[in-house]
Amino acid sequence: MECIAPQASPHAGFSIGARSSVEGAEDPARDAAAPAWVSEVRQALKSAPDDPFRVKPWRYWCDFLISITCAYSAATIYLLAPLGSWSQIAAFPLAAFWLYRLGSLVHEVCHLGSHEMRAFKVAWNVLVGTFTLTPSPFFTRQHRDHHSMKMFGTPEDPEYVANVLEGGNLRSFLGYTAYMLVFPLLVFLRFLLAPLTFLHPALRETVLERASSLTLNTRYHRRLTPFDRRAILGVEALCFLRSAAIPLTIFLGLAPLSRIPLLYLLALATFFMNQMRQLADHHFDGDGKPATVEDHILDSCNFTRKDPLTLLFFPFAIRYHALHHLFPSLPYHNLESAHLHLVRSLSPDNPYLGLDEPGWWSVAKRTIWGQEPVTAG
Repeated sequence: MECIAPQASPHAGFSIGARSSVEGAEDPARDAAAPAWVSEVRQALKSAPDDPFRVKPWRYWCDFLISITCAYSAATIYLLAPLGSWSQIAAFPLAAFWLYRLGSLVHEVCHLGSHEMRAFKVAWNVLVGTFTLTPSPFFTRQHRDHHSMKMFGTPEDPEYVANVLEGGNLRSFLGYTAYMLVFPLLVFLRFLLAPLTFLHPALRETVLERASSLTLNTRYHRRLTPFDRRAILGVEALCFLRSAAIPLTIFLGLAPLSRIPLLYLLALATFFMNQMRQLADHHFDGDGKPATVEDHILDSCNFTRKDPLTLLFFPFAIRYHALHHLFPSLPYHNLESAHLHLVRSLSPDNPYLGLDEPGWWSVAKRTIWGQEPVTAG
């Protein structure tokens, strides 16, 4: 996507979408086909008192350090406590919550520019991505494809839940649930068996294209760049060592056999929370064709009322999801303030103001049940 020159602003370096071309995701707010109301949103954001696109590294590091401390402390208690003890039972939801919150930072890692906060990216991948088998190179490309105007809402969109769950269809719901149950095991086997992918070039290529993204959409084919191949190989080696260490420690008597089901339940809980969030990221009204700028944004949701389930499933202010899709390069820590500024600045009839939803369940129930009663297929 072509870069544009910085716009005039009272703040040094303040350019709408200035980081978008760097991060590699398309920015609907700068699309030539954007409707007038999107242009109004863009102009209103320029009048913000502070540059909303400026990254504050200290916020990333603080959120990371707090989350990793709480997550790994609770997980250690959960894994080492006597099986079935009250301390283990109490530690499980805490570990799942904080691991989910910690893992959600991969979304922020993937939206950083290639030259931004390199130390943070390395720290997250070494200390989190490797240990949880969710490294950012297995997420970044698919997430940017989800933001792409060419792919959003199409059958190949890797994060459009309508591609893997048909609302109101019981058979689809059961299949979606079963897939969630086995997905953590598939990820574990993907890394444990990684050396076997080098037995034949065709096998390796298939695995890179079809099994190197953390998505449930089997129709998604990953587009690989030379950098992607190097990044995948690097984290793949670390994740292989991590996955191999799990059965090895049990074989050597360093951990009980119960460690495997305990790790599975923890992985499943965090993955389940992520999937619950995805149920309400969008309305999923797409028809399978590439969306227009307007349809793309109107299909996305903002949640501002801070009900408990919304706060649980949408960490780090990503509940302003429509705003995030409108300006993918807005740092997560500025989403709320940018939204409040837009509410104060936009004309009352601007469609952006109608994207606010009452809460997570108000959208999720429609995604699950659809408009009609559940059928047998």
